[in-house]
Amino acid sequence: MIRQPIITVLGHVDHGKTSLLDAIRNTAVASREAGAITQHIGATEVPLKAIMKTAGPLIKKFGFDLKIPGLLFVDTPGHEAFTNLRKRGGKIADLAVLTIDATQGLQKQTIEAIEILREYKVPFIIAMNKIDLLNFYSSKEGSFLENFSTQNENTKKLMEEKLYTLVGQLYKHGFEGERFDRCEFGKQIPIVPCSAETKEGIPEILTLLAGLSQKYLAKQLEISEGERGEAAVLEEKEEKGLGKTIDVILYKGTLSVNDPIAVVGKNGVIETKIRALLQPKPLQEIRNTNEKFNSVKKVFAATGVKIAAPNLEGIVAGTTLLVEATGNEKRELENEMESIKIDSTNKGIILKADAIGSLEALIGLLKKEGIPIRKADIGNVNRKDVMEASSLLEEEKTLACILAFNVEVEKEAGKEAEKNGVQLFDEKVIYKLLDDYKEWSEKTKRAAKEQKLSCLVMPVEFEVLRGNIFRNTKPAIVGVKILGGKLREGWKVMNKEGKIIGKVEGMQKNSKSVKEGAKGDEIAVSIRGANVGRNLFEGDHLFSCIPESHYCELQCCLEDLSEEEKSLLEKIKEKQLNLGQNKEEAA
Repeated sequence: MIRQPIITVLGHVDHGKTSLLDAIRNTAVASREAGAITQHIGATEVPLKAIMKTAGPLIKKFGFDLKIPGLLFVDTPGHEAFTNLRKRGGKIADLAVLTIDATQGLQKQTIEAIEILREYKVPFIIAMNKIDLLNFYSSKEGSFLENFSTQNENTKKLMEEKLYTLVGQLYKHGFEGERFDRCEFGKQIPIVPCSAETKEGIPEILTLLAGLSQKYLAKQLEISEGERGEAAVLEEKEEKGLGKTIDVILYKGTLSVNDPIAVVGKNGVIETKIRALLQPKPLQEIRNTNEKFNSVKKVFAATGVKIAAPNLEGIVAGTTLLVEATGNEKRELENEMESIKIDSTNKGIILKADAIGSLEALIGLLKKEGIPIRKADIGNVNRKDVMEASSLLEEEKTLACILAFNVEVEKEAGKEAEKNGVQLFDEKVIYKLLDDYKEWSEKTKRAAKEQKLSCLVMPVEFEVLRGNIFRNTKPAIVGVKILGGKLREGWKVMNKEGKIIGKVEGMQKNSKSVKEGAKGDEIAVSIRGANVGRNLFEGDHLFSCIPESHYCELQCCLEDLSEEEKSLLEKIKEKQLNLGQNKEEAA
């Protein structure tokens, strides 16, 4: 038997991977994704009949005699966080489509995808997508070769220049590329200019994938009916009338109703029996639950299928499923969970995600940012998670939180979090989850520092303006100009010798009371204890008198002070030290 080849679709975020599949399937999956970005691996079967309908004339033109039953497309996330998830897609692939935005060329995740394909020795073609956005080119549905032949000579020249820019970029990464119809297969990477928006080039993409699979992978695609099944778990779902189910990609052997299977669970390997197999209809994305599935007794690799079985609670998405697993194979399954264990710490945030790939992505992102992790687990946010997080509220508020990706927050957990003030971040787009946390963390830290600084006497220098003496004493009221820093009510002030002359009791600006004066402000200040003509004179430069304990606190917050405030701080400290030395010498 010849199975259908597995085609993984990779590329940089927003370069059109899911949109390209939508063009092939005539669906709109991309528009329904959270944030319009794929977050999980998906799978779609494109049968031979559909391939021939779209690309039949080209397949005959290229001389391919197709015997494969169709193509199984695997869609992968493009965001940089999902390296390991893409690796899983690359590992089980026979062929790959690397999507590259024609207007942007190679980007960070494109290069990352190339390295994954190189590592797993996966042959690939390039879909040079979004040619409809090139302002010199008129794109339309159908064959690229046919449409390109109708363009004027200048347009053809500009398209060739765009293509060879991409060829040059590929060469820098060790690959030789060429337009598919001029390509030396096996030596050069075929490049198909296309548009997911207009569906131009889709016939060429299907022709190449089907034809090259048939020509070069025939031996690899042979399967035996009796071969044991091996599959990758995509997702765990609750299905009406079936209970817990799992979506899998069967990439080896067969699966049958009543087969004993072993699969990774949160608390170890789960062993159960297949109760039902539900296969998505042709051209239907396995994650699309709007359509009914076909109930079947047996499926052959390669295919996407939904499995219903007892005791599937706590299945870990992203791991392996085995039929009739041996003792050694069960231990290997357990090791899959060990691979994402983290060095836990008592001080760190809590992560919850729906799948092993998502959890790996989150762990990688947080480690890159230097954010400590206390616990990383798969499943819904529960009350225990909230209690663990709340233990850090007094010590470090920015770590007393939970990041939840694509999972539910249990009702009791939500109530407990609100009651204790534990911050919950619940998102379906992974990079937004991290961005929201970082924004909140910075805001919280900034507010805490501002609160701390508001309780300290800050460095300030101000001048008593000539001709602005409004009262000589009890309290003295004088007009001043703030030369640097900020002045607040309640602070003791000293002269340039470091002698305390009184305490600021009130301030007015433009005849209105104010709590604070900033650099450049001219304000009236009442100073209890000051006496004009005795310890306070016109033209005097006065400074805040900073208690020693406050000075130590300010030294710990130097990064939050301006250069001017730092300079003033040292100036004030020097005056206070000099006064202390003079007193000692006098004694």
